[in-house]
Amino acid sequence: MSVRRALVPASSSVLYRLAGRRSFASRSASSLQQACLDTIRSDEDDADINWDDLGFGLVPTDYMYVMRCARDEKFSSGVLNRYGNIELSPSSGVLNYGQGLFEGLKAYRKVDDGGFLLFRPEENARRMQMGAERMCMPSPSVEQFIHAIKETIFANKRWVPPQGKGSLYIRPLLIGSGPVLGLAPAPDYMFLVYAAPVGTYFKEGLAPINLVIDNNTHRATPGGTGGVKTITNYAPVLKAQTRAKAKGFTDVIYLDSIKKKYLEEASSCNLFIVKNDVISTPVTMGTILPGITRKSIIEIARDYGYKVEEQLVSVEDLMDADEVFCTGTAVVVAPVGSITYQGQRFEYKTGDATVTRKLYDILTAIQMGRVEDEKRWTLEID
Repeated sequence: MSVRRALVPASSSVLYRLAGRRSFASRSASSLQQACLDTIRSDEDDADINWDDLGFGLVPTDYMYVMRCARDEKFSSGVLNRYGNIELSPSSGVLNYGQGLFEGLKAYRKVDDGGFLLFRPEENARRMQMGAERMCMPSPSVEQFIHAIKETIFANKRWVPPQGKGSLYIRPLLIGSGPVLGLAPAPDYMFLVYAAPVGTYFKEGLAPINLVIDNNTHRATPGGTGGVKTITNYAPVLKAQTRAKAKGFTDVIYLDSIKKKYLEEASSCNLFIVKNDVISTPVTMGTILPGITRKSIIEIARDYGYKVEEQLVSVEDLMDADEVFCTGTAVVVAPVGSITYQGQRFEYKTGDATVTRKLYDILTAIQMGRVEDEKRWTLEID
């Protein structure tokens, strides 16, 4: 059953503090506490925003979810706080040694405006757990992760765009918040979830994007952290990305760091090529992030009779492809119009009659609730 909740006024600090004590683990509360808890939700008024002008930029919303624990403990309870700055020690593990992970999900408003849909949030939770193990961090359980996501959506529900206008992008963070001077895992950790309404990721919108292969910059190396969503994977590509954008390209494709001939991924998304209706994508072997959209597209393509190969994909394979597309939570399925390699430009088929467009339409129809979700990938939030 859906329960309508109103926002606590900023001046109602006593009620807000009381509501903020809610624990994920707690199953009981006084009637007064419960009444206060039901008020920690987003304003009933619509957000003051032009939904037609949404890009992929930060639009501050109302609330964020915060949960903390020590290194040798488990996460147990979290609270909703007003969205705003957080306090960290200058010697925190995340600031000094990059001990941090993030995830990305989207919530869509349902077609009947009767709630929201999340796409495979348990996969994000498991990927964060995998990354946390690699980065020597405690992590929320799958149930705690999804609970935090739900709370964040409800608290910011007025910021979820209307159907077809975009989505509420949800950013879970797991960081070493405690102070540490010598190189070691931080003593304390923070799990934080915030959200922002977004439109398309690339400025081209749904139009084809243009990529360039960078021979000299590598996103990841064998034995490193390319296969987990650590924050340290992203800043190192900014220089190559900035250089590419200055030349008019949308983004950069990175090659393997050993032979420098096999595709890995773009700055923030996975890659696919299509040749004679055979779909290929670089195999994940520790240097490529196992994307959830990537995984979903592979399953959908196979369900519709396409042969999908997860294998080494060379630059030569790319040159000979009929279509190329990128996948990711932010980009969804983005058609590639051209790729430039060593000064030579290769162009690819785009448009309504492509495999890329078919897969995009199928995936987004599931994500937005426009078709029956036979795979049970979406989680309804009412």
